[in-house]
Amino acid sequence: MDWDNLRYFLALARTRKLTTAARQLAVDHTTVSRRLQALEKSLGTPLFLRGSSGYSLTEAGRNLLPQVEAMESAYTAIDRASEDSHGSLSGHVRIGATEGYGSLMLAPQLAALTRKHPNLGIDLLAVPRTVQLSRREADIVVTLERPERGPYIITKLSDYVLKLYAAPDYLQRQPAIQSKDDLRGHSFVSYIDDLLYSKELFYLDEIGKPRHIALRSTSILAQQQATAAGAGIAILPAFAADADPRLQCVLGEEIAFTRTFWMLMPIELKDIARMKTTWSFLREQAAASQAVLMGRGNG
Repeated sequence: MDWDNLRYFLALARTRKLTTAARQLAVDHTTVSRRLQALEKSLGTPLFLRGSSGYSLTEAGRNLLPQVEAMESAYTAIDRASEDSHGSLSGHVRIGATEGYGSLMLAPQLAALTRKHPNLGIDLLAVPRTVQLSRREADIVVTLERPERGPYIITKLSDYVLKLYAAPDYLQRQPAIQSKDDLRGHSFVSYIDDLLYSKELFYLDEIGKPRHIALRSTSILAQQQATAAGAGIAILPAFAADADPRLQCVLGEEIAFTRTFWMLMPIELKDIARMKTTWSFLREQAAASQAVLMGRGNG
């Protein structure tokens, strides 16, 4: 039996969505479908039922699942032993992170990690949503909210600061801002409320609802671009906006928001060499980037 086909079965059993399983496996959804059809043909029985809420396991699928999970555990143990015996890192690590931190901080940092370990491959999911460890979407996740429970190793990666920013041209065209009360008359760039993926992103509630939201986006990078183009004022991470010459900080330290990045990894991965090395590397990089993350410099 083809282990690759079983991996596709396992991904769909856990995610219940063809497209989600495809993202997790870094393939097209038609590949997932084709692999599953091949597995079902080899076993002579259907493994999934498709419904309005996604894919659910048939009785045959439920019977197969624990056997495939046992095979996965055995493969992980073999992979771990191989790394330990060869003394070099190889294989892949998939990292999920918030869009801004993943794109602007992790991407260049991880490039350095891959130069140091040329046989190591990194998948970076820098997306404006929560990457789910429970669905095996990633091996390591950097998130805004600390989970209350779960079979994970959890560490506080770092605090970071957000401030108000606008384009100098916008500020010249609008009434002067000398205090928090002056903000109500200005246009803002922000998130789409009903599509927020974390309660930690409700910044505007802390300064009072502005009179006008000029532009909303699920993407913090899109918000930054719109703000730089003069759409209004935005609350942006200092690690992103301080380095953007098109932006000017509004009210300085008077209005600042502190949030926290948490890092998670499934317990069963903690002894795999490439996971341990990547985990330690991310912690070291966050510690070395404290000035930038806390809005005290860009170096």
